[in-house]
Amino acid sequence: MLRLILMRHAKSDWNHIGTADHDRPLNKRGRRAASALGDWLRAQGHVPDEVMCSSAERTGQTLMGLQITPAPQTRFIRALYLAEPRVMIETLHEAKGNCVLMIGHNHGICEFASLLVESPPVHERFADYPTGATLVCDFDVGSWQEVGWHQGRVIDFIVPRELTG
Repeated sequence: MLRLILMRHAKSDWNHIGTADHDRPLNKRGRRAASALGDWLRAQGHVPDEVMCSSAERTGQTLMGLQITPAPQTRFIRALYLAEPRVMIETLHEAKGNCVLMIGHNHGICEFASLLVESPPVHERFADYPTGATLVCDFDVGSWQEVGWHQGRVIDFIVPRELTG
């Protein structure tokens, strides 16, 4: 059994005029959401042993805000920046851990989540996957290379507003 935690980056700051999209940081709300998501992951026992993170500033800051300990093996992957589902699954096929956290961006991450799960969670925000949205799903396979569409069994799905109000 392999577990995937699929997270969209937390809320980013649009007030940095002239900053390239790839370099936009989190805003205050995003930093608070990342911390709350980290607390939630720990409380639920969803602690990754490997992280595959987009190379964008906001995804890296989201990861730092989670405060995962012990620090998992982490790769910052340029191909995950604004990636489409095909790229995301190809990247996931390279994973080695038992519980992998992948942090990316919409719209690709929303489509990827929908394609991965057997059936979507009963949650009004799953279809649009807002910032910080986090899906936890299990795959009954022996390796990440065996993961395909519509195989994931949803364990949890949450959005930061449920944690921070």
